[in-house]
Amino acid sequence: MSGMKLVGEKNLMVFSGRAHPRLAEEVAELVGTGLVPSSMYDFANSEKYVRYEESVRGCDAFVLQSHTAPINEWIMEHLIMVDALKRASAKRITVVMPFYGYSRQDKKHRGREPISARLVADLFKTAGADRLISVDLHADQIQGYFDGPVDHLMALPILADYVRDKYGAESDLAVVSPDAGRIKVAERWSARLGGVPLAFIHKTRRTDRPNESVANRVVGEVEGRTCVLVDDMIDTGGTIVKAAEALMEQGAKAVIIAATHGILSDPAVERLKNSPAVEVILTNTLPLAEEKGFDKLTVLSIAPLLAQAIQAVFEDGSVTSMFDGHA
Repeated sequence: MSGMKLVGEKNLMVFSGRAHPRLAEEVAELVGTGLVPSSMYDFANSEKYVRYEESVRGCDAFVLQSHTAPINEWIMEHLIMVDALKRASAKRITVVMPFYGYSRQDKKHRGREPISARLVADLFKTAGADRLISVDLHADQIQGYFDGPVDHLMALPILADYVRDKYGAESDLAVVSPDAGRIKVAERWSARLGGVPLAFIHKTRRTDRPNESVANRVVGEVEGRTCVLVDDMIDTGGTIVKAAEALMEQGAKAVIIAATHGILSDPAVERLKNSPAVEVILTNTLPLAEEKGFDKLTVLSIAPLLAQAIQAVFEDGSVTSMFDGHA
């Protein structure tokens, strides 16, 4: 029997879709349980089937799925998993989505556009989710799209501690935000690294063409400094690589790129390989195919963070305390 029971009270069970099973297995192991055995397959017409091989009645269910490409398929499987749990009488269903699909469509830039991030939240609520856990949402307001508790985890401690341990001996570190909108995150990075200076890239993004922006100028003092360029995700890599190039043009000694979600759509790997960055640091919120690895890429595990959050939710503890009150 999979799961871990609190005597006379609760039964924690962890479920995984097929998008990123390796991460789910690591999380379940750290929580101290195994993944619930499930039957999942696609019908000939690409419809998805889900069935759990054990009773889930009355359990505290944590359903983990990373929304990676092909993103619509894995979101649909995630929804079906939640629906199956609801209809099998799970007591509480917590959706764990390390990467929140459609999170970049969080507002209307122009008329007649959708707010797809809100739609995703509504779909999970309708399916039967009671709670969401996600890591580094693209915009903080997405927490308000779901009608229920949302635990917004931050990969910053994992990423920043790695940077501090490897580069902290250098007295010339600076933290750089790739745009003005993420300056608050950069401030937290600065504090974690001991109050190092801040800078940001002033950029213009085209609303009529996706994945395209122009790095206009660097605001802040970066000359002679090792710059840690921080962002929530790297998709095609155009924005972050242009920012790294802008920093080097302004006299930066070196650039380190650190991001939570490595989407790495083509031609991101080629761009990052050829970029002036000395290291690219990501977490494994999304699965990374072997062919997308390259020499200066470092991937850190997000599993300890997810496992700690799951344990806190299960035991009715504080998730906010994991991030010094910032979550």
